[in-house]
Amino acid sequence: MPTARWTRRGFATAAAVAAGSLAYAHAEPERPNILWITCEDASPTFGMYGDRYATTPNLDRLAARGLTYRCAWSNAPVCAPARTTIITGLYPVSTGSEHMRSITHLPPSMPLFPYLLRQAGYYATNNVKEDYNVSRPDGTWDDSSRNAHWRNRKPGQPFFSVFNFEITHESRIRSRPHTLVHDPAAVRLPAYHPDTPEVRRDWAQYYDNLTTMDQQAAAVLKQLEDDGLAESTIVFFFGDHGAGMPRSKRCPMNSGLQVPMVVYFPDRFRHLAPRDYRAGSFTDRMVGFVDLAPTVLTLAGLVPPAWMQGRAFAGPRPSPGPEYLYGFRGRMDERYDMIRSVRDRRYVYVRNFLPHRSNGDHLSYMFETPTTAVWKRLYDEGKLSRAQKHFWEPHPPEELYDLENDPDEVNNLAASPQHTHIVKRMRRALADWQTRIRDVGFLPEEEIHSRSQGSSPWQMAQDNARYPMARIMETASLAAGRDIKDVPALIMRLAEADSAVRYWAATGLLVRGAEAVKPGMASLRKTLADPAACVRVPAAEALARWGGPESGSQALAVLLDLASVEKSSPYVAILALNALDSLPSKTAAVKSAVGQLKTDNAAWPARIRQGGYPQRLIAHILGQ
Repeated sequence: MPTARWTRRGFATAAAVAAGSLAYAHAEPERPNILWITCEDASPTFGMYGDRYATTPNLDRLAARGLTYRCAWSNAPVCAPARTTIITGLYPVSTGSEHMRSITHLPPSMPLFPYLLRQAGYYATNNVKEDYNVSRPDGTWDDSSRNAHWRNRKPGQPFFSVFNFEITHESRIRSRPHTLVHDPAAVRLPAYHPDTPEVRRDWAQYYDNLTTMDQQAAAVLKQLEDDGLAESTIVFFFGDHGAGMPRSKRCPMNSGLQVPMVVYFPDRFRHLAPRDYRAGSFTDRMVGFVDLAPTVLTLAGLVPPAWMQGRAFAGPRPSPGPEYLYGFRGRMDERYDMIRSVRDRRYVYVRNFLPHRSNGDHLSYMFETPTTAVWKRLYDEGKLSRAQKHFWEPHPPEELYDLENDPDEVNNLAASPQHTHIVKRMRRALADWQTRIRDVGFLPEEEIHSRSQGSSPWQMAQDNARYPMARIMETASLAAGRDIKDVPALIMRLAEADSAVRYWAATGLLVRGAEAVKPGMASLRKTLADPAACVRVPAAEALARWGGPESGSQALAVLLDLASVEKSSPYVAILALNALDSLPSKTAAVKSAVGQLKTDNAAWPARIRQGGYPQRLIAHILGQ
């Protein structure tokens, strides 16, 4: 059973850590201190990357002494799943923690990596943000607070310290009043953004915030220098995902996943640096956030646990560089989506498993940024170019972008005959990765939790009886393809035993619209009584849109019932409210019924309640 297998590995890991600690106690080799300086919502728009509009002199000086990574990916384009990747050394899609502000847990034998450092004698601190989508066991950090600092350690104790700066966060782009320093007229706008005063101002303020963060980072580096620790500390600098502007943040393309990353090794620990390390140089080695935990453990002299999915890119035992990097998007606050992406050195391939959704589906927090609001208004008025419209329109099933010739990712080459072989290669690489890590995101969020009762999503995903991934993944790929010839197969799968297969079969008919719903009408009506609530939602949405008056009325009643926070789990209620909001016209009767729904349930997980997701969806349905 998976539980027993991972428990044995846990004992092996604990034994390895203990053995390592004993080795240090006897041999007492010098160990490096490790400092992470991180910031939020920042793309590689820094001086060290050749951006002449940026004003980042302090971090540029760090880069002049260190190694700068041209291709570092956060794996997730939003903070909570990105930070979950970092702290676990695992892809959140394999642990059920991909969805924004969700909460799940790992098996006890799989601790978060700072715990392993502490067991080896390190003083581990985090100042201050966590925001993990997995529960944090006691003992993970020595201190995780605004007071956390290496200065609180025991004399001579090696440290691992994280300092995170929030000034670059999305919310600070729109913070007013603000006196601009960077000239809005001089900013380079990406091809997907319209050229308006609001957009230029937001980008200029983003760059202003980078400058402030650069000064904050300099203050920490000065503390390191003042404490006489600069020559005994390996320093990392990186952002937690792409810029906080729309079509960067939340978008698992290169614009949302590529981050700045600089690593500095003092002479004393140059033997631990990557082989291509040269002061002031760049490296083409591809690095993902999943690689950070095993890298830090290796630098500290530990052997990373076998269950970690990343690769150490520095230390005495660095791994070969990967051929591909992988990204993902699940639920973003109140909006459900499922996107996976993969890049090599030149191309980015994107697979949209819910192609009837779009990146621009109304997400209330994103719409607080002036750029988002003016961009959507211009779309509604028909005033955008082809490249600028794409964000607001339904996803294509597949996307392919040539970063060498199209760095803004606006020319989709997925249908290009000249790129067919690249699409096939990248599609296969993505599918192989999903299979290898057991991507549990093919389950509706509700079933990630219900199927893992008594264990964890990670353990559940290893058990083919509880998670028959091959059949589910095959059906999801069929559903997302939009090919009408697959309708009979999807209708047949509505009767299969596994509820996730039925969910994707119903979703596949929904994706194809009226042409698929008509032949599937009888089966979809039966599905309205499916024992799994998550299956009823896409069936009801399809019938509410294209099922005619009688079926549509019945389907609306199902959706309204499932949207009740008193009757449903948070994941089902949010899914049903998404379906109600997607209906092209909402009658007065529907609005009246939605307006009477309660918006909170005290029994729901705190992270979900704090987000206020049902409230946001109900407000949007009511046009508030």
